[in-house]
Amino acid sequence: MTTTIFGKIIRREIPADIIYEDEMCLAFRDVNPQAPTHVLIIPKREIPRLCDAADADQALLGHLLLAAGKVARQLGVADAFRLVVNNGADAGQSVFHLHLHILAGRPLRWPPG
Repeated sequence: MTTTIFGKIIRREIPADIIYEDEMCLAFRDVNPQAPTHVLIIPKREIPRLCDAADADQALLGHLLLAAGKVARQLGVADAFRLVVNNGADAGQSVFHLHLHILAGRPLRWPPG
């Protein structure tokens, strides 16, 4: 695993407010929240960007979506949340370890850009 900040969180080298963990992923509160509820879900196996995922990652990608639902229910926001994946720097990705953002707790308008 590379030394992204997310790899360091997985290895417990730096602290994070972890709110969910299983054998394939973990979720923690974003340190720079963009909504009252802002949680990141990361796979424990590093995939730099969504477009770098392979057919062999299908089960892991599905697992991340199921984990997002569990976390949203755990946080009491399952009725209204947005799930975001940024792919690449021009899309806003700043850490190149695939991650999903759960955003909730305020009205989320469309289009998001």
